[in-house]
Amino acid sequence: MNTTLNKIASGLAFLIGGIAVVAGGLVLLGQETDYLVINWLLLYNYTVGVLTVFLTAILIWRNSKLALPAALATFGAHTGVMLILLTAYRGVVSTHSLEDMTVRIAAWLIILTLMFFQLRKNKAAK
Repeated sequence: MNTTLNKIASGLAFLIGGIAVVAGGLVLLGQETDYLVINWLLLYNYTVGVLTVFLTAILIWRNSKLALPAALATFGAHTGVMLILLTAYRGVVSTHSLEDMTVRIAAWLIILTLMFFQLRKNKAAK
């Protein structure tokens, strides 16, 4: 079974998760930022980044039955957090954080699209 699109999706998930881990890890270790850091958002981004790198990206790579639910959960979590930031934290959250969350949501839309097309290709091949 060809899983090329899932491999690309997994690589993108690994990349976006890895960036969150590195960036969040640096701030958690004391790197100064030029914007207000919302502590729960920092921990959220770091934690979801770790889960993405060590769980979701691997599930997608292995074409697991849990890959799509994990990817949907990650996308849903990012979208939910973005809605919270745009409503409850409007005027408090930095534009940098909003831009980062927008990139994450866009990346997960691409990942989900790749996974969807891979699923269609696999069904057509059967």
